[in-house]
Amino acid sequence: MSKTFDIGLEWLTGGAREASALAGPAALRALPGGSRGTFFLETFGCQMNDHDSEKVAGVLLSRGYRQVESPESASLILYNTCSIREKAAQKVFSRLGEFGAEQKAGRIIGVLGCVAQQEGEDIFRRAPWVSLVCGSASYSKLPELLAQVEAGNRRVTGLDTDTDETFETPVTRRDNPWRAYLTIIEGCDKACSYCVVPYTRGPERSRASDSILREVRQLAELGYSEVQLLGQTVNSYADPTARKMKFSELLLAVAEAPGIRRVRFTTSHPRDFSPDIVDAIDRQPKLCNHVHLPVQSGSTRVLRAMQRTYSREEYLEKIALIRGAKRTISITTDIIVGFPGETEEDLAETLSLLETVKYDGVFSFKYSPRPHTPSLAMRDAIPEEEKSRRLAVLQKKQREIQTSKHLSMVGETFETLVSTKSRRENQWSGHTSCHRVINFASQEPMLLGQYVQVRVTGATPNGLSGEQAP
Repeated sequence: MSKTFDIGLEWLTGGAREASALAGPAALRALPGGSRGTFFLETFGCQMNDHDSEKVAGVLLSRGYRQVESPESASLILYNTCSIREKAAQKVFSRLGEFGAEQKAGRIIGVLGCVAQQEGEDIFRRAPWVSLVCGSASYSKLPELLAQVEAGNRRVTGLDTDTDETFETPVTRRDNPWRAYLTIIEGCDKACSYCVVPYTRGPERSRASDSILREVRQLAELGYSEVQLLGQTVNSYADPTARKMKFSELLLAVAEAPGIRRVRFTTSHPRDFSPDIVDAIDRQPKLCNHVHLPVQSGSTRVLRAMQRTYSREEYLEKIALIRGAKRTISITTDIIVGFPGETEEDLAETLSLLETVKYDGVFSFKYSPRPHTPSLAMRDAIPEEEKSRRLAVLQKKQREIQTSKHLSMVGETFETLVSTKSRRENQWSGHTSCHRVINFASQEPMLLGQYVQVRVTGATPNGLSGEQAP
């Protein structure tokens, strides 16, 4: 079930209620399934890309398009892309290559997001059948861009990044009926040597606190109980209004909205992670006890080459802040192996960091050279086979840590937001406040969207199993 948001707009489609949410000014009043045809939208990348696709889908629905499940049955095909790693970018051009000379007459194809921003108009050269190239900072202009495409213009671009109009689109379609994403800061100023985000998303721009809080209240009125604040560096938030609300103050204010039961945030940057954030989590139980704090490497030498603005020791000081909280806060991270010049000693320091911190989860990747980044010119590139070996070593170590942590939770009881019903009879799945997945048994006929107590009875490296507590 999805909810589509718009100020004062509510419609019925096929018997299912499509309630709307505000993501900006009043939307066009066209109903879904109008005369403009069908669209297919595929998303690559992170949660911010997922939320961007919700915005894009909302705009299309409000213009009279109807969403379909396959590109073959769509008159408008859009790929919302990620360029953080080379493999993700390659997938997009692989998809585009499936059309080519066999492109169906009258069908429109568009590339959105980071690859669109990174490659720009060169996409038209590589795939002449593409009609729309639009970066994430231009989504608020999608109605105008689509109008140009619909009028027959076959090379339409939206590639500006020097704009504050990046948070709101005329209408946003929400894909999850209980949890809502909100972008509070766009872009990045950190200039890590391997990262293309400053180029594809632009500089940091923060959304006004009153706009954020107004949307949170309206989301709660529509029945959403969990909100997740998003940003490439979410804790670098700088309120542009006279109120100058700090990130920790914003977290507390969001949690105070009536009807909101959980507040999450991602992704934090270690440089801007401060004690007041931990204090806020301690003070307000609605703030989820989970922090995603990317480290990228356990070696200070590699961190300096990455231009990460902190040392191993300084990062561990941030971890100590979190571990010193009154509540138990789970910690997850990102790690890159095989950065140019990384030695076996550097890898050993990263492995020792895993042992020291004992992360609850790690998103690990092989270094991927990206266009427009300083690391492209660095010497001592690591062979692909060696990067794969190092990644396997790191992932094996982390599986051992997660297995041990999960086994220690057997017998504990966690409040769980139920989000999935299994095909197996009486089996459900959901997330705890500390961001762990629990698969559990219950005889209740309908639990989706409810918060239930689940007792852990089993564990694997990737999750927990249990049964609903009486």
